[in-house]
Amino acid sequence: MNEKKPDLVGEKFDTCDFDRAKMALLNPELIRQKAEERTIDNSAKEMLMHTLREGIETVWDRSEMQKPACRFCSDGLSCSRCAMGPCRIISEHHRERGVCGADADLVVSRNLLDTIATGAASHSDHGRDIVETLYKTGKGEAPGYLISDEAKLKRIAEELGIETSQKSNDEIAVSLGYFLLDEFGMIKNSLGFCSRAPEQTREIWEKAGITPRSVDREVVEAMHRVHMGVGANYANILIHGLRTSLSDGWGGSMMATECSDILFGTPAINKSMVNLGVIDEDYVNISLHGHNPMLSEMIVKAAGEQELIDLAKSYGAKGINLVGLCCTGNELLMRKGIPMAGNHFNQELIITTGALEAMVVDYQCIFPSLPRTASCYHTKIISTSDKSKMTGSYHFDFKPENAVETARAIVKTAVENYPNRIPEKVFIPGDPVELYSGFSVEAIKEALGGTFSPLIDVIASGDIFGAVGVVGCNNPKIKHDYGHVTLAKELIKNNILCVETGCAAIASGKAGLLTPDAAFLGGPKLKAVCKKLGMPPVLHMGSCVDCSRILVLLAELAKALNVGIDKLPVAGAAPEWYSQKAVSIGSYFVASGVYTVLGVMPKIAGSNNVVDLLTKDVESVVNAKFAVEPDPKLAAELIISHIENKRKELGI
Repeated sequence: MNEKKPDLVGEKFDTCDFDRAKMALLNPELIRQKAEERTIDNSAKEMLMHTLREGIETVWDRSEMQKPACRFCSDGLSCSRCAMGPCRIISEHHRERGVCGADADLVVSRNLLDTIATGAASHSDHGRDIVETLYKTGKGEAPGYLISDEAKLKRIAEELGIETSQKSNDEIAVSLGYFLLDEFGMIKNSLGFCSRAPEQTREIWEKAGITPRSVDREVVEAMHRVHMGVGANYANILIHGLRTSLSDGWGGSMMATECSDILFGTPAINKSMVNLGVIDEDYVNISLHGHNPMLSEMIVKAAGEQELIDLAKSYGAKGINLVGLCCTGNELLMRKGIPMAGNHFNQELIITTGALEAMVVDYQCIFPSLPRTASCYHTKIISTSDKSKMTGSYHFDFKPENAVETARAIVKTAVENYPNRIPEKVFIPGDPVELYSGFSVEAIKEALGGTFSPLIDVIASGDIFGAVGVVGCNNPKIKHDYGHVTLAKELIKNNILCVETGCAAIASGKAGLLTPDAAFLGGPKLKAVCKKLGMPPVLHMGSCVDCSRILVLLAELAKALNVGIDKLPVAGAAPEWYSQKAVSIGSYFVASGVYTVLGVMPKIAGSNNVVDLLTKDVESVVNAKFAVEPDPKLAAELIISHIENKRKELGI
C-alpha cells in the first residue's frame, strides 16, 4: 500500500477550545428555540441542538457574534482600495467623497465590480483546472483519467470547428483542450460557446458592448477598472460587470461543465439519498467537499479498491462510505449516485456526528473553521489544492499527474483514523431522504423523446406556466433552506417548473421536492405533467458551475421559438445567496435576458443610482433586471407576474 503522507498546514488544533461555558448557560427550551429559528432542515435541527448542548461553535453562532453589522459596509459605502483611505461615505457627516474624490455611486459600483470579477474568476479558474485535465488526459499525462463520454467529446469539438475525422479520442481531447485553454487568453477576441446563445440575444450583447472577448481579459480589465484613477463612471463600470459575468456563464463555467461531462460522464437521471443521516456508524465515513470533480472522482475509484476495503474491515468497519457536501457532492450525486450529506451550512454539522473519519476538501465555500471544529472530534480535515490550504488541515498535493496515487493515500489516511473514533461522541440524526438528480440538458432531452418539442408544447398550452432557475447558497440572514424550499413550493403550486443547482437543489432534496411523489405539491396542471412523465416538479441540474446548463437549456428553447432568451416565460432566483460567485451568476442571468430575484440585498444600498441601474435602467439595455425580495412568498409573486407578462408578449 502506498505510504504517501500529508503535510500539516500551520499549527494543529490539538484541543477543543470553544467557549463551552457560554453555551452551557442555554436552557433546553432556548436550545430548541435557537435550532428552530436557524434552519428548516430537520436533521440539521437535531445537530444544532447537539452542538449547542456541547458548546460547539457553528456558522450561526459566529453570525450572531458579528452583530450589529457595519451599515457602511452593508451599503457598499466603505472603500479600502488604496492607502489614502480607508474611506467611508457618510452624508450626515458631510463626507460626500473619499480622499480621491470618489462619491457614493463610484464607491458602490467599484465594490460591486470587484465582487463580480472575483466570482467570475473563481468559476473560471475551476473551469481552467478541468480543461487542463482534459488536455493532459489526451496527452497521456494524467494517469487514471479517461474519456467517459466519447460522443460528447466529438460533438463539442465539432461544434467549435475542430476537425475530428481520422483522429483518436486522445487526439481530439488534446485539440479541444488547447482550443479551450486559448479561450482564457487574449488572441481570439471571442468565446466559442457564446455562439450557443440565440442570434437575438447576441445582438443585444453587441449593441450594449458586453459581448465577452475572453475569460481572463474581462476579469483582468475589471480589476484594472476598480483601481483608483481608472473607472470613474458608475454606469460604465457596471456595464463591464455584465460583460465579465458573461465570460463566466458562457465561458469558464460552461467549459467546466462540458469538460467534466466528457471526462466523468454526462449526468443521467438517478436515485440517491440526502441529509446528515447518510453517515453510517458501521463504516469508515469520508465526506467530499468543495467544487472540483477531478479529486472526488479519483477518491471514488480508490474507495472501491478491495485492498482498501479489506483494510477498513481489518479495523472493524463494514467498509467505506463516501458522502458529498456542497458542489463536489453535487457532481458525484448526479454522476455516481453518491449520497449527499447536505449543503453549505451542513459542513460543520457533519463533523459533529462524531462518525466522520475524514473531510476531503478542494476549494470554494469551505469554512476555515473546519479544522477547529474537527479538533473536538477525531475527524481529519484533508486539503488538496495549493489554492486552498487551511491552517490545521492535513495537506496532500493533488494534481492530475499524481491523482491515483494521492487518492489512495487519502482514503488510507481516513481508514487508519477509524480506530480513533470515540463511540460515546457519535450522534447521527434521523433517516436520509430519497431524491432524484442528474437532469442534464441531455438527460431532459432524452426523457422527452430526443426533442424539446414536448416541453415547448406544455409551456405553450399553459400546463407548465413557466420555468424558474433557483440557484445559490445558504446565508445566515435567511433561515437555512427556508428561502429555497418556500420559493420552490410557491412556484410549483402555481404550475411553474423549477430547475435548480448547488445548495438550492440540495435544500429542495432534503425537503423531499426532488422526487416524482412531490408532484402532489404542484398545481393541477404541473402535477399532471409530472405524473405523465414520471418526473419531479423540481429538477436537480447539478453544481453551481452547472448554472451554465440552465443557459444552454434556455438557449435551446429560445432557438426553437426563434426568439431571444429575454422573450421566454422564465426567471431566475437566488433566495439565500452569499458568495461572489452567486453575484456573477445573477449578473450573467440578467445579461442573458433573465429577470432575476435575489433574497439577500447586495451591498449597493448606499447608492440610489446603482440600485436604480440594476433594478430598472438595465432593462433598457439587456431586456432584464434584478429585483430584491427577502420574503420567498412575495418573491414568488414577483416571478409569477413577470412570467404572466412574458406569456402575454408571446401570445400564449
